[in-house]
Amino acid sequence: MPVPPYRADHVGSLLRPAYLKEARAQFAAGRVEATALRAIEDRAILEAIALQESVGLPAVTDGEFRRAIWHVDFLSGFEGIEATKSDYAVSFKGKGGATSTTSSMLAVTSKVKRAKPIMIDHFAYVKAHTKAQAKMCIPSPTYMHMRGGRKVVADAAYPDQDEFWADITRAYQIEIADFVQAGCNYLQLDDVSFANLCDENICAQAARDGLDPKKLPETYARIIAGIIENRPGTLGVTMHTCRGNHESMWMAEGGYEPIADAMFNLSGVDGFFLEYDTERAGDFAPLRFVPNGKRVVLGLISSKEAALETKDILKKRIDEAAKFIPLDQLCISPQCGFASSAPGNKLTEDMQKRKLALAVEVAHDVWGGLR
Repeated sequence: MPVPPYRADHVGSLLRPAYLKEARAQFAAGRVEATALRAIEDRAILEAIALQESVGLPAVTDGEFRRAIWHVDFLSGFEGIEATKSDYAVSFKGKGGATSTTSSMLAVTSKVKRAKPIMIDHFAYVKAHTKAQAKMCIPSPTYMHMRGGRKVVADAAYPDQDEFWADITRAYQIEIADFVQAGCNYLQLDDVSFANLCDENICAQAARDGLDPKKLPETYARIIAGIIENRPGTLGVTMHTCRGNHESMWMAEGGYEPIADAMFNLSGVDGFFLEYDTERAGDFAPLRFVPNGKRVVLGLISSKEAALETKDILKKRIDEAAKFIPLDQLCISPQCGFASSAPGNKLTEDMQKRKLALAVEVAHDVWGGLR
C-alpha cells in the first residue's frame, strides 16, 4: 500500500449533521442514554464514510463525530490530564472583524499514564466499514504545553518537566501501538504549536508564560519524533499544522520560515498538511527546507469560507509552490478540518462535499491520479 499522504487528502474533521448535534445536547441534558447516543454516532459516521468514498478520497476518517473538541477528548483520556476551564482564553479572529474566545484548557494534575485504550474503538469502527484506507487523527501533546507552559503542569506531579515529557511520550507510544494492532496504517498528528510559533504575538505570550519561543520548535520536534520513533514500517505518519480553526475563525498569522527547518526535518513523519489558503500563511519559500522523500499537502481549499475555489487558481498556486519543492512531493487538501469543534465552520454540508470533490478533481488533473 502506498505511503500517505495522498495527492488528494483531507485533514479529518467534518461538519456534524444537525441530528447528531441535537443528540449530543440531549445526552448532556440527561435525556439520551449513552448507548442511544452511540447508535446515533454510528449512523452519522456511516454517512460520513459514504460521503468521503463518493467523492473518491483514498483515505477516510470518522469526521471526529464522537468528539466535542479535536484535542480535548483524546488528551483527557490519559490518566493525569483533566479538561478544565480557565481565564487563559484563546482569542480568535474572523472575517469582517468578528472575534471570539474559548477557555477550554487541559491541566496535568498527576502522573500521566495510558491506563486504558482511548480511541482504538473509534478507529476500529471506520476500519470495519470502509473499503478505502481508514485514517486516524489524534492531537500531538505540544499545544497543551504551549498554552501556559509550567502553569498547566502541576509541580507536585512533575517537578522535573523532562519526566512529564517522558511519561506522555510513553503513553502515546502505547496508544499508537494499539492502533497498529487494530490495523491502522495511516496516522495523523494534529499540531497547531508550530504554526502558532510563527505569530509574534503568540510568541510574546509564550515568553510571558516562561517559555523560550525560539527553542520550542526544536523541543516540540524532539517530542513528536519520540512519540513515533518505534512505529512499524506499515504505519504512515503525517502531521497537520494550522493557525486555529473555530467557527470559521483563526488565532494566528505568519509564514512558516521561523519553524520550517525544525518541523520539516522532523524524523518519522512522511508528510505535512500545511495551511495555505490565505496570506496569513506567508509564501511558499519555506518549502525549500522539505527533505527529499517527504510530501507536503497544500491546504489551498478553504474549510472556513463557503465560496468554492476555481481549478485554475488552485493549479496556479501549485505551480508557485513547485518553484521551491518538486511537484512530485506535493498534494492538495482543504486547509483544515471543517469542524475542529462540534459547532463547525460556517458553510453547508453541500459545499463541504464540493470542496472535497474539488481536491480529488485537481489531483487527477495535476498528477494523473491520487497516489
